[in-house]
Amino acid sequence: MSKQLSNKTLGVIYILLSAVCFTGMNTFVRLSGDVPTFQKVFFRNFVAMFFALFALLKAGESLKPKKGSMKYLTLRSVVGLAGVFGNFYAIDKIELSDASMLNKMSPFFALIFSAIFIKEKVRLKQAIAIAVAFVGALFIIKPTFGNENIIASMAGFIGGMCAGGAYTCVRWLGITGENGKLIVFFFSAFSSIVTAPYLIFNYHHMELWQWAALLMAGLCAAGGQFSITAAYTHAPSREISVYDYSQVVFAAIVGFFAFGDIPDLWSFVGYFIICAMAVWMFIYNNRNELRKKA
Repeated sequence: MSKQLSNKTLGVIYILLSAVCFTGMNTFVRLSGDVPTFQKVFFRNFVAMFFALFALLKAGESLKPKKGSMKYLTLRSVVGLAGVFGNFYAIDKIELSDASMLNKMSPFFALIFSAIFIKEKVRLKQAIAIAVAFVGALFIIKPTFGNENIIASMAGFIGGMCAGGAYTCVRWLGITGENGKLIVFFFSAFSSIVTAPYLIFNYHHMELWQWAALLMAGLCAAGGQFSITAAYTHAPSREISVYDYSQVVFAAIVGFFAFGDIPDLWSFVGYFIICAMAVWMFIYNNRNELRKKA
């Protein structure tokens, strides 16, 4: 039982760390300015690829996937890349905190996909918490025709859905014993290869500060990928997914001080609902663990 508790605690720590890293990534992506989305995605993953490769080589670990892992690594990479495109497009068009929140629909979809494909049991109160958090996200999305950024908002939402599918693949790969470093490397290499042709034929000139911004975005992305991979390989999504919503808090703070973003009242209502659900889930999970020990 202590081992299970230790895994859950590690999962929470890693997912909070990933929220900080991905907030940094989103911030630097936006700071890079009018660089095409394809180019931003390439540099984000190209830098992360080298960090993952270095980590694998330093540990003396194999670059060969385990038997049966290739199809899940590929699926994780395809839907994960789609999620990055949706997220980056939203970052360029709407407020940083709102874009981050839309991407944080990933835990909601990870919970659904994990229940369907991995058969991980979802407790009623956990399902309610995720559902209410989803309602909170709707306050931020404001899905009405009066929203002039509805396309960007939907891109961010679909990006979050794709990310949820990717994290479900990560969870399955973790259950089957696949190396977390290899998962990060495969995704980064796959994404770099797919986006490289655009960069070769449609390269957009960048100033030195834009190079620096995208380099930092790549560094943060590497940290975020390692952290989120570690989180979902240590614990089921039902136990840690709500904590992923902490990124919206970090993004709101950074967005205000770095870009002067001030979310509207409805966005604040959404933030409050989501944070309340995170606190409720924290209390519920702790009480549940205590009852198991009794």
